[in-house]
Amino acid sequence: MNLKSMTQPEIGAVLKELGQPAFRAKQVYTWLHKGVRSYDEMTNLPKGLRDQLAEKYPICAPKVVRKQESQKDGTIKYLWQLSDGNCVETVLMRYNYGNTVCISTEVGCAMGCAFCASTIGGLVRRLEPFEMLDEVLFTQIDSGLPISRIVLMGIGEPLDNFDNVLRFLELVNSEDGMNISMRHISLSTCGLVPKIDALAERKLQISLAISLHGPNNEIRSKVMPVNRAYPIEVLLDACRRYFAATGRRIHFEYAMIDGVNDREEDAREILRRMKGLPAHFNLIPLNHVEESPLKPSSKAAVAKFQKILEDGGITATVRRTLGGDIDASCGQLRRKYNKESSRA
Repeated sequence: MNLKSMTQPEIGAVLKELGQPAFRAKQVYTWLHKGVRSYDEMTNLPKGLRDQLAEKYPICAPKVVRKQESQKDGTIKYLWQLSDGNCVETVLMRYNYGNTVCISTEVGCAMGCAFCASTIGGLVRRLEPFEMLDEVLFTQIDSGLPISRIVLMGIGEPLDNFDNVLRFLELVNSEDGMNISMRHISLSTCGLVPKIDALAERKLQISLAISLHGPNNEIRSKVMPVNRAYPIEVLLDACRRYFAATGRRIHFEYAMIDGVNDREEDAREILRRMKGLPAHFNLIPLNHVEESPLKPSSKAAVAKFQKILEDGGITATVRRTLGGDIDASCGQLRRKYNKESSRA
């Protein structure tokens, strides 16, 4: 295991085997969570220990291969190259309440959603905990902006990488690390029901977001193949169990797709299905993907859809589009880079 994927007690066990005193664990852990690129930067460690750690546990910092900054709103999109040459995306978004980073949890994605560029080419591999942590750390370091919130909503399905994601959450929340509150972390899933139940058992205070994108099985299965395994009724039952276990209101992501899921009757069907489930709907103007025939709904259709939900008692907001002048949508920058690399 990479040293940065370890908890402080686990690092302590490694150092004990090397004959080091217990206080060294906090020193090493703190340095790693500051984003050092070399053990030589750990100036309060003996040189002999630094050399031992460098030999047994090399630090693998990601490299920026593409960086785009929006001239409209300051959103920054990073394409990071990992130690094995694979690339993942991270997006830094600036809000008046602080800076949020959207991170990837996998290289590629196996879920096959029709509107998403991340899934083109399928799943390559799952990210290790330290690689997710590095997305946050090095985005903060490169941008010079403090990060106070995290959304796991980039490339990949977080619950498909369940154990590594839970370890990442523990690390990024630790007092001697970045110390980002669980209440400032959102995890978005396409709806892997057994993993939602497993997450509920942990009773974490994160925000859970469900990618719904359809009011019924017929529509949702067309754009989200996962619905064939976990139909919408099964998914919403899991959401009710999650709320009962955690007391945390669930957020539903809903990409507005012209002529597919944006009719008035679709909004009314959602109202019927959501009875008794505390929920917030985030209506997302669809970002067009070159390889997909799907188009975004009109502003009028989105506004009407929102009004029907709100009149029916569901809080609904329209997501503010950030990074519209760059490749800010999930998977677009990686897809473009891979195309260019294959032609080179």
